[in-house]
Amino acid sequence: MRGSTEKRIGRVTSDKTRSVTSALLALLRATIERSGGWLPFDRFMAQALYAPGLGYYANASRKFGHLPASGSDFVTAPEMSPLFGQTLAAAVSDALDATGCDEVWEFGAGSGALAEQLLQALPRVRRYTIVEVSSVLRQRQRERLAPHAARVDWAAQLPEQMRGVVLGNEVLDAMPVKLLARMDSVWHERGVCWQGERLAWSDRPTELRPPVEITGSHDYLTEIHLQAEAFVRTLADRLVQGAAFFIDYGFPESEYYHPQRHMGTLMCHQAHRADTDPLADVGAKDITAHVNFTGLALAAQEAGLGVLGYTSQGRFLLNCGLLDKLQHAGVRERADAQRLFAEHEMGELFKVIGLRKGPFWDAVGFGSGDRTSTL
Repeated sequence: MRGSTEKRIGRVTSDKTRSVTSALLALLRATIERSGGWLPFDRFMAQALYAPGLGYYANASRKFGHLPASGSDFVTAPEMSPLFGQTLAAAVSDALDATGCDEVWEFGAGSGALAEQLLQALPRVRRYTIVEVSSVLRQRQRERLAPHAARVDWAAQLPEQMRGVVLGNEVLDAMPVKLLARMDSVWHERGVCWQGERLAWSDRPTELRPPVEITGSHDYLTEIHLQAEAFVRTLADRLVQGAAFFIDYGFPESEYYHPQRHMGTLMCHQAHRADTDPLADVGAKDITAHVNFTGLALAAQEAGLGVLGYTSQGRFLLNCGLLDKLQHAGVRERADAQRLFAEHEMGELFKVIGLRKGPFWDAVGFGSGDRTSTL
């Protein structure tokens, strides 16, 4: 599970991992030099995660799994329990009915676990398209989803037009963010430079600002999500008919930019531990930031998408019938599934936002506990 603030502990680094990190550092050093000695953090994060063959999501290391011994770095909800996808299927089916569609689009399908669960639960889905930028993950997904090959397709980017239900589970948090740092009452954009033989932080004064004023004069570090908001605008432009559900950890704007949240939300994940240093072990660990769901909703509305609802993952899954499914589950299955909705686990930290292109309907996942008014 990502989103934890537990401190990272060390692990043995393989020769292969060191080789990838060395090659990625050389690429970053060249990029920084071409950029005049300074690289905005969002461009650094994009290369650290997605540089072909070298970035964290583009190299061959294992990402998803239950325990560090497997060589994995974190576990997401579909790997934690198959009941996640089986329950989410109720929301997808409801949206297919409401929008008159028969296709599903999943962004960043990871190990393919969610796609597998939904394909098994929803024989009515005519076509399941995975939009995946990582060739390594695409291959792993193809192997896992081979039994459903007749209904599954892959795309490297959005088509000009699309219809269907769009899904993104822990996708927005891995989109590059800009870092803003207020020091001595002056706002700076935080970037990366090359210092001696290593990466280092470097700040420059900027006209960029958080979307709301941060009260107080204390030093303050935060993120702005220009790429995630641009992604939602592009989705709104391409989605002719349908709905979208994004599941991730984050907050509404009033919580995200609270004066006391002065250290930001940037977090790295490696070997099921979290740390706050993205400049170390580059390419060998995930880099994430919590989602500003207010900014996401406003970008969607401005681009023509309506908001179906916004609530916690726990409430969303309960609305979709998770408790009924637990009655038929074994002891181990129940224990795993409880992590999906327990408030001290994923239930409260993770949120779900639903968007629509077309008329509003009372979506099943937001039937109780809708928090749209907090956005």
